[in-house]
Amino acid sequence: MIRDFIKYYKPHRGLFFLDMFAALGLASFDLLFPFASRFLINDILPSGNYDFLWIFAVVFILLYIVRFFLDYIVTFYGHVLGVRIEYDMRKDLFAHIQKLSFKFFDETKIGQLMSRIVNDLNEITELAHHGPEDVFISAIMLLGSFLILLSINVPLTLITFVLIPFMIYFTIKINISMRSNFRDIRKVIGEVNSRVEESLLGIRVVQSFANEEYEREKFDIGNKKFKDLRTHAFKLMGVFSGGINWFASMLTLISLVAGGTFVYRGLIDVGDLVAYLLYMGIMVQPIKKVASFAELYQRGMAGYQRFYELIKLEPEIADKVDAIELVDVKGDVRFENVSFRYREEGDFVLSSLNLHVRPGETVAIVGPSGVGKSTLCSLIPRFYEIDSGNIYIDDIAIDDVKMLSLRANVGTVAQDVFLFSGTIAENIAYGRIADYTMEDVREAAKFAFIDDFIMSLEDGYDTYVGERGIKLSGGQKQRIAIARIFLKNPPVLIFDEATSALDTKSEKIVQKSMEILCKDRTTFIIAHRLSTVRGASRILVLTDDGIVESGTHDELMALGGTYTGLYQAFTD
Repeated sequence: MIRDFIKYYKPHRGLFFLDMFAALGLASFDLLFPFASRFLINDILPSGNYDFLWIFAVVFILLYIVRFFLDYIVTFYGHVLGVRIEYDMRKDLFAHIQKLSFKFFDETKIGQLMSRIVNDLNEITELAHHGPEDVFISAIMLLGSFLILLSINVPLTLITFVLIPFMIYFTIKINISMRSNFRDIRKVIGEVNSRVEESLLGIRVVQSFANEEYEREKFDIGNKKFKDLRTHAFKLMGVFSGGINWFASMLTLISLVAGGTFVYRGLIDVGDLVAYLLYMGIMVQPIKKVASFAELYQRGMAGYQRFYELIKLEPEIADKVDAIELVDVKGDVRFENVSFRYREEGDFVLSSLNLHVRPGETVAIVGPSGVGKSTLCSLIPRFYEIDSGNIYIDDIAIDDVKMLSLRANVGTVAQDVFLFSGTIAENIAYGRIADYTMEDVREAAKFAFIDDFIMSLEDGYDTYVGERGIKLSGGQKQRIAIARIFLKNPPVLIFDEATSALDTKSEKIVQKSMEILCKDRTTFIIAHRLSTVRGASRILVLTDDGIVESGTHDELMALGGTYTGLYQAFTD
């Protein structure tokens, strides 16, 4: 996992090495000052050469100016490095999620995904910047200080460092607890996000049933859990920070007491002791920095671990290495012994299904709820991977073609139309986002019988539809969805209960749009309202036993079978 994290530094090597170079300069400067102080006290001041004292001051003023620029580089460009790495990770994660199949989204809460994309990577900027820098500076300063302290007085250094093993043990023990705690926090905040998203999206249902208090109680369960975990995290951080500061203070105290004793016994002179105490002060700083980094590391890696789990999740459906482009599609669709189930341990929704739909044919699929009508159509654009058998378009197996080219040739209009929270024009243009013109958008809207309504609005095609198209009626949303498909202009169409939620007037308008759109295209229509499928070239009756009847409306009514029963139940 760490190796995958490090690879995000590669595109930003220049910034990384600039940051490390500046950090090295800062560490070197901090190690230089006590040594120079020792030289000043032991050699220059006793000699009475005060001219050199002024030279010493000027040199250090210049060095402090250099240090200012080094500090600026570390603070600014180091954080820029972290921001860019966070940007790359978030970009990669979003792109990866776009590749995952419908099955993944069926089993995953959107709020959890939002938490992983946004919240989990918030700490990455600080970790990516301060991680290598703090470790690098601390290692140089600890090693440099330790070697210089040894060079000043070995016995004093050995006495002083007697606490170091206890400090290391303390650090490791607290960090284990912090790692588990921060991982739990990331998981819980994802659950809180899911709860908020679900409640707000369903706010109309919540208020219509007067269940606001129930929703508040459900939200408070996760919110309280998050509060308790955060409280425990701050407790651990307090123990850790206090403990490290205590060890650092004890190191300084031991150095002072033992050093004073050495001076009293003539084992070390005053200049060396001053330099020794200054170096101890320098050494204590990286110890504190490492302590802060340990906390930052646990927070950052808790988020990165969740990022890593998701980014390493292989898409269930992916292009073959030798996948081809699907071009010049006529619309010949064929199912051969297709079987499918949503879960490995579940029952088959479709079993050994065979179906051949010729180019330009309109096929309606009817039957009881739950027999796989929508599932059958979802397999054509390969939203789900079949368990066995093959689906062909123009005699080419759909798993042999690139998914983008496959889905570019299949258009779907569902019962639950999704509109983005942009303008009407942007939602229609989504059907051909790469190369559309406003003339194309208006023409598509006219075919969908929605242009007059749009032009009657104050802002016309620039009217904002609200989140999920909330400002529009069901019929208006359906017609915008159909206009979007007109603009896409695919040779294969799927209407999945596209009119079932509409009133009679809206249904007739949408039906008229559908008739124009279906002309010379291979079309699949799923409907519970059997009156909407009477004009289909062929009607298929799908049950748990598969396709049990096939024919025109009149032919199926003459059979007096399942379709007749469904039709009579609908008309009664």
